[in-house]
Amino acid sequence: MFSLSEGCGCVSFRGGRRARSIGDDSSSCRSSEIEQEVPKKLGKKVLNGECTMKAFAPFLRFWRRDDVSMTKAERTMKAAILIQQWYRRYLARMEVRRRYTWTIFQSIEYAGEQDQVKLYNFFNALLSHMRDTSGRTSSERTSRTASVLEQVFSEESDEGGGVDETAPPKPMRGPDIEFPLQRKDIDLLIEAFRKKKHRLHARHVAQILKEATAALKRLPNIHAATTSISSQITICGDLHGKLDDLLVIFHKNGLPSPENPYIFNGDFVDRGKKGLEVLLLLLACMLAFPGGVYLNRGNHEDLIMNSRYGFIKEVHQKYKHNAERLLKLIEGVYRWLPLGAVINNRVLVVHGGISDCTDLDVIRSLDREKYISLLRPPVSDSQAPGAEVIDKAEWKQVFDILWSDPQCGGGCVANALRGAGTYFGPDVSSAFLQRNKLSLLVRSHECKPGGYEILHNGNVITIFSASNYYELGSNKGAYLKLCGNSLERQFVQYTAAVSRTRRLTFRQRVGLVESSAMRELHSQIQMARRPLEATFRNLDSEQSGYVSISDWCHVMEQVTHLGLPWRMLKDKLVRTDPDTRRVRYMDTFDFNVSKNGRKADTQTVVETLYKNKSSLEAIFKILDKDNSGFITLEEFSEACQILGKYMPNQMTQEQLVDICRLMDINKDGFVDLNEFLESFRLAEKSLTDDDGDLIELEAT
Repeated sequence: MFSLSEGCGCVSFRGGRRARSIGDDSSSCRSSEIEQEVPKKLGKKVLNGECTMKAFAPFLRFWRRDDVSMTKAERTMKAAILIQQWYRRYLARMEVRRRYTWTIFQSIEYAGEQDQVKLYNFFNALLSHMRDTSGRTSSERTSRTASVLEQVFSEESDEGGGVDETAPPKPMRGPDIEFPLQRKDIDLLIEAFRKKKHRLHARHVAQILKEATAALKRLPNIHAATTSISSQITICGDLHGKLDDLLVIFHKNGLPSPENPYIFNGDFVDRGKKGLEVLLLLLACMLAFPGGVYLNRGNHEDLIMNSRYGFIKEVHQKYKHNAERLLKLIEGVYRWLPLGAVINNRVLVVHGGISDCTDLDVIRSLDREKYISLLRPPVSDSQAPGAEVIDKAEWKQVFDILWSDPQCGGGCVANALRGAGTYFGPDVSSAFLQRNKLSLLVRSHECKPGGYEILHNGNVITIFSASNYYELGSNKGAYLKLCGNSLERQFVQYTAAVSRTRRLTFRQRVGLVESSAMRELHSQIQMARRPLEATFRNLDSEQSGYVSISDWCHVMEQVTHLGLPWRMLKDKLVRTDPDTRRVRYMDTFDFNVSKNGRKADTQTVVETLYKNKSSLEAIFKILDKDNSGFITLEEFSEACQILGKYMPNQMTQEQLVDICRLMDINKDGFVDLNEFLESFRLAEKSLTDDDGDLIELEAT
């Protein structure tokens, strides 16, 4: 007994017998009709994606029944459907892991930038109120310091000893480039950087920086780029010290030239290990190929950001005898980098974005050289009424185009995640483009999984060129080509270190990125351990060591402000009692939580010191007004007097002197960075010991 199924030539079963189909082979039947033959219990498991061997067992028994026989095509179709459903569920689980991993990385990255901005907002009072102890204006002191550093640099060898200018120069092991730079010199640099041969001599590094600064001084605040000669232009986003990505771009797209121009949209350094090589290669290309390279300033072209995110440390490691002199020259490059570019009067390219008050005329006319750091407004030397207001208004214009991000919703609001810049909506970008007679805004500043993203109905494009940014396999890099008079868009994606990523399966790549994200998250949790633990203990009135899942999630977000899906991450961070469904909150601080028990906490004072090292270095640089590398008693006293206004117990001059003398460990009359850090270490150790004694006292 059988009947034909409508719409195809397949046969439905009745009475346990089967008949041949009239039309084509039975493999043409619809999947929904075949699934009707699957037992109900198996069907539920299959549709729920629970395709384990236990789930397959009843289906295999169903196949072996004597009263049912199937053709090879039917068995193949049934198997294909089950495999397809299982694989889709598997991909969905991998995508969920990838997305929350991405959220962890991005939240931690933005939290770090927010901390840096908050730190400088607090200490701006010091910079704006502290007098110059030398009696000279800041501009005079800066120019004099620069000239002295330049003179000392010319007298110091790369090995740190004095140099006899009349003696013949010693042969250098690094690439021997000649000035003015030409194509052959660029090839030498690429070859040396790629093969990790002898390091470029510090004299050549200084010469590239000096000539680049002189060339940048001649440029306007906003480049005027064109495709009239080249018929195309390439836009690259953040590179962040990823030399491999830059070399991949040059390999795929060719070296820069007037016929093949590039716009590099800021953030050349920090985070990656080859920031100095990337910066030098870009500057050298700009010098060797006039009209072939346009460089925009990003929010990381800032020595204060570099002190937190690794570039200053990189320079000190590679040129330990000349680091301070080179950093002074790098600061000059930063100050003269243009702030954006306009292509064919139709496309604006800036690093961050815009706000509802962005005015291109103001940006074109301001003095960009005075913005040593974007994290504070420049202090005006003018005594004219309203001068400070004008400086701050200009500063906000620059700040917004380097720090802002687009949002899906309308309007323009403060960027709470980064702590700086704005979130601008599609209405803001549309009005801005219409007001300035532009058709497109290209920006960078945000890592994207595919290397680029199109937003605001095609009006805004984000381009990010550093692949493997968070971890190996975390994201692709991309660059944008605008071709012809119509500026047709072409996106090119790539991944550096392809040989390493190809050896990894998709699951291995996701797992590798996830592990790295959890390590980063654990370090953030450790930094907030004291307030987290105190809040958990307040909630745990019975001192049982457990709190509810809801309370745990609420406390984690309330203290860390990372905006993470804590309920989803719960199983990665803590264990849950199976009977009470309550969380063992002390597991939060142990990265090596296992079912067999947790390891003892091994956090040391050294770890406590170095988790705050970046903030302490930034504070030290603020107190050290003249960049001498030492804090004098006068500098420390003036800073503390300003801070005293915001403290409950204001200190006397004698107390300030005593504190400064205690920090001066070697009693030379100055406090250097090592003494500053050591003083913090001792204070932190004392505070930790006091907390331990208090806990023991409460327990007894």
